[in-house]
Amino acid sequence: MAAMQVAESLPGGQARDVPREPPPEQGSGFRCLSARLCALRPDDSSSARTEIHLLFDQLISENYGEVGGVAPEDVSALLVQACRLVPLNQNHLVSKVSQLIHHLLNRLQVIVDEQNLDFLLAYTISAIQQCSSWTHMEILQALAALVYCNGSKCQKLLQNALKGIQSLLNGGKMKLTQTEELGALLAVLKKSMFHGLPGLNIELPTVLYPTPLPQYDGRPPVKPQQSESNTSRPTVNKKKKSKVKSRKIHQEEEEEESSGEREAVPITGSGKENLCEGSTPCSSSLGVRSLPVEGSSMAGRDRVSTPFRSASWKKVSSSESDYSDAEGGMQSKMRSYQAKVRQGALACFLSTIKSIEKKVLYGYWSAFVPDTPELGSPQSVSLMTLTLKDPSPKTRACALQVLSAILEGSKQFLSVAEDTSDHRRAFTPFSVMIASSIRELHRCLLLALVAESSSQTLTQIIKCLANLVSNSPYNRLKLSLLTKVWNQIKPYIRHKDVNVRVSSLTLLGAIVSTHAPLPEVQLLLQQPCSSGLSNSNSATPHLSAPDWWKKAPSGPFLEEASVSSPKGSSEPCWLIRLCISTVVLPKEESCSSSDAGCATGSIYEPSPMRLEALQVLAHLAKGYFSMAQVYLMELGEVICKCMGEADPSIQLHGAKLLEELGTGLIQQYKPDSTIAPDQRVPVTVVVMFWTMMLNGPLPRALQNSEHPTLQASTCDALSSILPEAFSSLPSDRQILCITMLLGLNDSKNRLVKAATSRALGVYVLFPCLRQDVIFVADTANAILMSLQDKSLNVRAKAAWSLGNLTDTLIVNMETPDPSFQEEFSGLLLLKMLRSAIEASRDKDKVKSNAVRALGNLLHFLQPSHIEKPRFAEIIEESIQALISTVLNEAAMKVRWNACYAVGNVFKNPALPLGTAPWTSQAYNALTSVVTSCKNFKVRIRSATALSIPSKREQYGSAEQYVQIWNALVTALQKSEDTTDFLEFKYCASLRTQICQALIHLLSLASASDLPCIRETLESNGDMVQSFILQFLKSGAEGDDTGAPHSLHERDQMVRTALEHISSIQALAGDSAKRAIMDFLEDTLTIYFDSSGSQVALLGLTDR
Repeated sequence: MAAMQVAESLPGGQARDVPREPPPEQGSGFRCLSARLCALRPDDSSSARTEIHLLFDQLISENYGEVGGVAPEDVSALLVQACRLVPLNQNHLVSKVSQLIHHLLNRLQVIVDEQNLDFLLAYTISAIQQCSSWTHMEILQALAALVYCNGSKCQKLLQNALKGIQSLLNGGKMKLTQTEELGALLAVLKKSMFHGLPGLNIELPTVLYPTPLPQYDGRPPVKPQQSESNTSRPTVNKKKKSKVKSRKIHQEEEEEESSGEREAVPITGSGKENLCEGSTPCSSSLGVRSLPVEGSSMAGRDRVSTPFRSASWKKVSSSESDYSDAEGGMQSKMRSYQAKVRQGALACFLSTIKSIEKKVLYGYWSAFVPDTPELGSPQSVSLMTLTLKDPSPKTRACALQVLSAILEGSKQFLSVAEDTSDHRRAFTPFSVMIASSIRELHRCLLLALVAESSSQTLTQIIKCLANLVSNSPYNRLKLSLLTKVWNQIKPYIRHKDVNVRVSSLTLLGAIVSTHAPLPEVQLLLQQPCSSGLSNSNSATPHLSAPDWWKKAPSGPFLEEASVSSPKGSSEPCWLIRLCISTVVLPKEESCSSSDAGCATGSIYEPSPMRLEALQVLAHLAKGYFSMAQVYLMELGEVICKCMGEADPSIQLHGAKLLEELGTGLIQQYKPDSTIAPDQRVPVTVVVMFWTMMLNGPLPRALQNSEHPTLQASTCDALSSILPEAFSSLPSDRQILCITMLLGLNDSKNRLVKAATSRALGVYVLFPCLRQDVIFVADTANAILMSLQDKSLNVRAKAAWSLGNLTDTLIVNMETPDPSFQEEFSGLLLLKMLRSAIEASRDKDKVKSNAVRALGNLLHFLQPSHIEKPRFAEIIEESIQALISTVLNEAAMKVRWNACYAVGNVFKNPALPLGTAPWTSQAYNALTSVVTSCKNFKVRIRSATALSIPSKREQYGSAEQYVQIWNALVTALQKSEDTTDFLEFKYCASLRTQICQALIHLLSLASASDLPCIRETLESNGDMVQSFILQFLKSGAEGDDTGAPHSLHERDQMVRTALEHISSIQALAGDSAKRAIMDFLEDTLTIYFDSSGSQVALLGLTDR
């Protein structure tokens, strides 16, 4: 950069060489031009701009000869005047004045005085923020020339420069697409993050480079995890605090830093400072803010050149927060500036995080996030260094905000973490490195938690912990991490500051929702109620007996409540009791001054506390329902109380809790549930629970049109009724539910309409409602109306419900009573087909369920419908829509559903499959997919559809049959051809399904098909036989394809095919039949011989 060529100058603008007398005319041109410029006044006219342009050009082109004859103060005054004449909206003039600044300062070797420097810096930084990007090069050159050799005068420069960069990032003007650019910026920001931090001097490369993900580095293996009491710490010199006289600083920047300055906060509460002597290890329980020793071999790590032994690292009390010292306010002002630089760098880093992809950001993880320290390794710095060591609470809070932003959305990145006890490796695996980093984050944040005195920063620590907990893979890590967090956060539930209490509940909610259910958390929930909750400064209600909060029993509900408790549950869940008390009990103490969410005159906890408590209850109901079910009736009363309140937010969270409880009850009664019957909530209790809900404020919430979000959430809750319980509800309550949902489907609010459409799609599957022709017809009309909505979300929910409704039609087909099919309107069927065809052309979210509905409708059509001329065209159009979707490069879920739907069409014997013109098109589409689709699950579904027709004539001509046969053989050959390793797990299932389809085709073959089958077997017989043998031995593994799973069923299929081939009357001299029989007999012989089934083998020989 040209600015770097400026030589140092002596006071007065003299050059370092021996000064010479300038020629008489030297400097006269500058003075003349300067006088003309200073005589001008700001004017936005075209003539004024032209004159300024000419003056700038003359000043730049002036031949100054040897340096001298021009006073530095004159140059500074001219540049200030030039900037005043140029508004920032004139890009060309800004570019020209920037060139002038750069040229004069370099050519005349001028160092600008502090007052003028402040003005010029402010002008150039504002220019970067406001002017077009093409001017930035000249502006930055001017900025470089201004700051060169002016470091002592640029106290605010770093702050302003960082603000400028942040403005560029926030405005999208700085595109960090190149690794070098991003690495250079991060290196500068990391350096600035520690600017002026006492006792710290770090050395950084000019560019930080990312670590390839995943990758290991060359560090020695991670040492066994040590207990926190034995963890190595840097030594800190123990010195007495010098007694200094407190002095008030009036500057605003010092005042905002003075609150919550670093002070000793041991767990014991003694207020005394406990520092390590020499190299003696410190106990983590002391809460000392010593810098954690961190691993240093990871990419982007920097070294601390000076150990943290300075007395300035000692924590200061609030009386010392003004940095009072003998030097007066200048030093405190300097420290305040330095703190603001650190804050600016962190704010800029936060903007950087938001402007780049997370996968790019995580390449620099090791440069900013600590790792578990290794014995003897050099110390390194990270965001946790600031959190634990910075004397400014605002800076500590900023560092925590940045760390939270890094952790947010990191679940996929952290999911590779895995603890291992194998320390004999030559390198540290990437998974172990990430696990080590997660452990160190837990340790450092818990150290910060116990030592923090500022409530605002304390809130940020707890929020950061919540983000860490939400994204860490505890199911792959060693136990105790969550236990430590759990035990240390408990006292903060009773903190005097409401924000700390709210964030503490948020953290507990994160613990009970991460990878739920975790055995470690299950044990924590069963801890005694009093464990870790005692606090004399409690601001929440005290806990007592299980029914502590009810003034009186609530009739028969409480008598049955104990029935819902699973056997063996003796100790109640303290967290559920705490949350219920927070929601329903009055406070025992008045709101503290920090309880901003506490409404005047409110007897309850502040609204944020109650909302967070309801959120935690919802997490518990979702992840640990076996514990929540003990309190089912009590929670029902809590929900009724919440939904009866005036605050819509409380009502909304009550509805969310109801939905989670309803979903938990449904999960218990699913056919695949592992919950023992005697551990389930009895249906009678579920009926009582929902009767209480429907007799309470829930219907009013459904009709509250002023709060559509509440209406939508209540609809979702209403759709979580256990079907077995719904049928036992009083008839008037059943009618109430149905009537309200059908009525709300006309809502003009899209959220309500979407939720209602989904709820109707749930109800139409209820066994007690699905045979009610009137209800099904009303639901169908409501859904068809929603399918026309302008909102994609409404249409997607309606399409899902239409798929469910058509599933109901298929279920009713399978019942002995034909009355439903006879009574269901043919006109309504036509409307449903037309709507489904239209929806199949919609977005993928709608299309996937629209094709499912089409397949079901075509399957449901009766001969009486198909015979009518008005159905012929719609049937053809429906099948063409399915074929088109099978072949289109749509989302794989859509194509899977389309293949499934075509298979459903093949199940309707009334359709002219085999003779209709669309037959070959349908088969060609399926064979194309089974041989070439990238997604193996779609191939599997296509092969399944090809094996559905039950008669030979349904496969069409011999040519069509052979094409299907050859396609399946080709698909079997290509069953391992994929570049996506995720598809390999479906290879066995695909081969199983193809083998089943081939055997099915053999069991239906006609005499005209045999020659082509023999031809294929002659060329690919060994390959086909090997896969059929695998099919006979193992079958489908883990994929619901409809393939038989028992050994007897599988070999019976081959025997049936053999018997059918043997029964075919072959043409004279045709050897194809014998060749195919030999192939099947040989296959069975090998199978029976390998399985030791001699009886079956003898039976085969007799044949």
